[in-house]
Amino acid sequence: MKYLLDVNALVALGFLHHEFHDRLAVWIQAQRFPPLATCSITELGFVRVLSHAPIYGFTVVQAKTSLLRLKKAKVLPFTFLSDGHDISHLPAWVKTPKQTTDGHLAQLASANGAVLATLDEKIPGAYIIP
Repeated sequence: MKYLLDVNALVALGFLHHEFHDRLAVWIQAQRFPPLATCSITELGFVRVLSHAPIYGFTVVQAKTSLLRLKKAKVLPFTFLSDGHDISHLPAWVKTPKQTTDGHLAQLASANGAVLATLDEKIPGAYIIP
């Protein structure tokens, strides 16, 4: 199974001092280093979160460099999912503005033979990282 990490999971994995970093690391090891994926939305979200929130203290360049380093690590098999989905692919369960990105990512993952992996328990059909 290939997993598209949503923004919160990608940030937790990529920032060693994140409160859920160990949770991601344990899951990845227990899964024997499963194929992981990112996409434009999750990569941009990673850079935005790390460079916007003062608790992380990253510049845009530092966040970008950190993500590129994570993706090039030999131990984690990352792929990139190109996003050709427009709004017509948004799932019917999306009813609120807060669900739009989650719905888009879930649909993108599914279309690419993956599942959206997240720490958020409110995304229909997503895999909740234990």
